[in-house]
Amino acid sequence: MFARVSTLLCLALYATASAIPRRSEYESQCNTGSVQCCNSVQNADSQHVGLLAALLGLDLSAITGQVGVTCSPLTAIGLGGNSCTQQPVCCSGNSFKGLIVVGCTPINIGL
Repeated sequence: MFARVSTLLCLALYATASAIPRRSEYESQCNTGSVQCCNSVQNADSQHVGLLAALLGLDLSAITGQVGVTCSPLTAIGLGGNSCTQQPVCCSGNSFKGLIVVGCTPINIGL
């Protein structure tokens, strides 16, 4: 009788644990914005970022943080071939068609 009860309890715990949605490792590092995969991350006052901003007609003079350059959204590692071989970042600012994303902080996703 005890074996049946313990088996039933183990199965119930397993089913409950399997149904709990889990956040991926990189999502837990990015609570304030979107996870992006960028070719590079540079200071907003760098020459390269300034040139791109000028081409887009943007004024980044008030931006003091880092800017992601040539970024694409990163949804889930390993799903649909979506992985990041460049710089994974958490961005809380505006994105300008992925060419420039402001307010970025590099994160570690353990590739």
